[in-house]
Amino acid sequence: MALLARALALLWAGFWLFFFAVEAWVWRTPSRVLSFWCCVGLLFMVLALLPWRWEMTGGVALLVMGLLIGMAYAIWSPPRLPVSSVVITTTVLSGPPLLAGILLLLHQRSMSART
Repeated sequence: MALLARALALLWAGFWLFFFAVEAWVWRTPSRVLSFWCCVGLLFMVLALLPWRWEMTGGVALLVMGLLIGMAYAIWSPPRLPVSSVVITTTVLSGPPLLAGILLLLHQRSMSART
């Protein structure tokens, strides 16, 4: 279960890091904005790597970040975006870290119950 959660977090972070960098490159985004989005992608990557060393801390961090991302995008999504697009994007942005965090915390709980 922990390996699945870690893999999910890494895939999520890798996808968004790639997406942010390529989208900024294709749209010829100014370097200041590009560096911001790359930093967000790198933050996602750090969050995805955290559970490999500290499982409980990484699980909590992924869970909290997933909740924050979901709330932030739902509040600050583009105003004319259809509701279905907001729901899909919010789910794709916040769903994987939420699920990975829950799986990591459940794994940690089951491991502590065995001892």
